[in-house]
Amino acid sequence: MSRMFVQGHASLVKDTNSKAVINTNKTEYALYMQKYKAREKQSDELRDTIKEINTLKSELFEIKKMLKEVIKK
Repeated sequence: MSRMFVQGHASLVKDTNSKAVINTNKTEYALYMQKYKAREKQSDELRDTIKEINTLKSELFEIKKMLKEVIKK
C-alpha cells in the first residue's frame, strides 16, 4: 500500500491504490468519531420525538372524535 501526504494537511495521507484519504492523527479521529456519534444520537432523539408527537396527535384526534360523539347524544 503506497501513501502520499496530502498537501497542507500534516495528518492526512492518500492511499494511491484506493484513492482513500486517511487521517493518521488518532486524537483527531477519536474527536471526529465522538462528534459523529453525538450527531447520530441527536438524530435518533429527534426521530423518536417526531414519532411521539405523531402518536399524541393521533390520540388527540381520537379524543376529539369521541367528544363529538358524546355531544351529539
